[in-house]
Amino acid sequence: MTRTPPPAQTATTGHVLIQNLVKTLDGSPGVYRMLNAANEVLYVGKARNLRARVSNYARPSGHSGRIARMILETASMMFLTTRTETEALLLEQNLIKQLKPRYNVLLRDDKSFPNILVSKTHAFPQIKKHRGAKSEKGDYYGPFASAGAVNRSLNQLQRVFGLRTCTDAVFESRTRPCLLYQIKRCAGPCVGKIGQADYTALVSDAERFLQGKSTRIQEDLARAMGAAAEAMEYERAAALRDRIRALTQVQQGQGINPQGVSEADVVALHMAGGQACVQVFFIRANQSWGNRDFYPRTGSGAEAPEVLEAFLAQFYDDKTPPRLILLSHAIEDADLMVQLLSDRAGRRVELAVPQRGEKAELVENAARNARESLARKMSESAAQSRLLEGLAEAFGLEAPPKRIEVYDNSHIQGTNAVGGMIVAGPEGFLKSQYRKFNIKGSEITPGDDFGMMKEVLGRRFARLLKEDPDREHGLWPDLLLIDGGAGQVSAVAGIMAEMGVEDIAMIGVAKGIDRDLGREEFHRPGARPFALRSNDPVLYFVQRLRDEAHRWAIGAHRAKRAKAVSATPLDEIPGIGAARKRALLAHFGSAKAVSRAGLPDLQAVPGISETMAQTIHAFFNPRS
Repeated sequence: MTRTPPPAQTATTGHVLIQNLVKTLDGSPGVYRMLNAANEVLYVGKARNLRARVSNYARPSGHSGRIARMILETASMMFLTTRTETEALLLEQNLIKQLKPRYNVLLRDDKSFPNILVSKTHAFPQIKKHRGAKSEKGDYYGPFASAGAVNRSLNQLQRVFGLRTCTDAVFESRTRPCLLYQIKRCAGPCVGKIGQADYTALVSDAERFLQGKSTRIQEDLARAMGAAAEAMEYERAAALRDRIRALTQVQQGQGINPQGVSEADVVALHMAGGQACVQVFFIRANQSWGNRDFYPRTGSGAEAPEVLEAFLAQFYDDKTPPRLILLSHAIEDADLMVQLLSDRAGRRVELAVPQRGEKAELVENAARNARESLARKMSESAAQSRLLEGLAEAFGLEAPPKRIEVYDNSHIQGTNAVGGMIVAGPEGFLKSQYRKFNIKGSEITPGDDFGMMKEVLGRRFARLLKEDPDREHGLWPDLLLIDGGAGQVSAVAGIMAEMGVEDIAMIGVAKGIDRDLGREEFHRPGARPFALRSNDPVLYFVQRLRDEAHRWAIGAHRAKRAKAVSATPLDEIPGIGAARKRALLAHFGSAKAVSRAGLPDLQAVPGISETMAQTIHAFFNPRS
């Protein structure tokens, strides 16, 4: 690695500095970083040939406005050579995610996509929604664009094939059919309504359907229905007829189903007003499995090919790419991107920019959706900006807030207490920034909302002071909204003063005298309470913020309470995970029965070894 001296030790900056650096470089592939006078990384780039790439920045003119500004701010550079161009591309994207340079394109959505899992851990396989690492044994189908798309597909599969969705524990405990069997959404394997061989055939048909072989399934069902009718098995023939009808309805309601594209992602970009929207449509088994829109940061004005190339590298960082990716724009280093994606997939991946035919229509449809989505987002952003300006005027703030944090607590008589924080800004609710705080203070009296708020804010701002003391990363709020009146605001002001943070505006939102919606009172430290007009858009905006914080805190509290209800002493035994816990409860019926069991009985449970049986027995019988 080579690095120039800091700006204080040299008078050269910008293209003059870069001209001097080019002389020290060779033609190796690698990654370069451009830094400003404060040693902040402005840009991270890759190069097949470092000398050739960096020399482009050494020219005094001929650059776009974005590149010219970046060069002008450059006070030093860092270089790292790699063995191959692919390694350079991979390193570049890792550094971009880590450093988030101002002039780089950055994909800010890191959510995983759900799949359908046909679990193969049981004689009667379960079909369910799955998100995350593919560690469970079974066949995975996806990705789907959203949980809603998965749920719709699961409903369709239940209607047509009657596969079970219940957990193994529920399956083993059933003594009579559930409601899903009654409404013909499950074949009822849990109570013997269908044999293992017939159920396995249903699973096979469902997987063929997910693989796009639905026409062949219909033909097989039609033959089976005819054979059943000839054998005068009329009930079986009627059931097969109903499955054929359900399958036909599913096929008619699937929307865009391309005939010539069996597996592809359609990626289309639209840019306007310095913003970008990328639409991704997922096509698997000749079926459209939904779409998702993304709004990458454009790096202060990057062109479409650069935005799309950076999006592909970051989007498929933790996802398996399909065999074909259809693009709306050509990218510069297409061959390098193909090599990177093929390495990640373990097979050949093709990039294409279709010009005619069905594939071009798919891209055109995705581009139209990208254009419409970006127009809606820009309209919403403009409305949000007006609301933030109105909020600043109503509350006497120096400028419209860029980051609002709203806090609320939730508990039942002090039990399972949870604090919630939501975040909003010019782009609306920033759900990736939401946080939950399990109240841990042993000195807090049950139901002490002041004490809970003190713990939440203390933990929140102690972390900010540690991780971002100079407030350079946009993590510090401009405004705090507290669900409460003068007492809560005074308590929060005292908490903030103890930590030396006294320059952040805070507002308490309290119900009015009659506790009616629309008659809220607002409290500020050292000021008299005031109210807004009942039809003021700013009032509606604050109500939305408070309601969202309330929803978030209540959801966290309910999840914690549900977990506490299902907790058993088995959770405290070292080595007892979810699978062994289920096995023990299924065998003995309750944790109390487990505590009374002897060593031979414990060893008889599937998955419980002699050593584990001794551990369980010793936990419940320490004196023995």
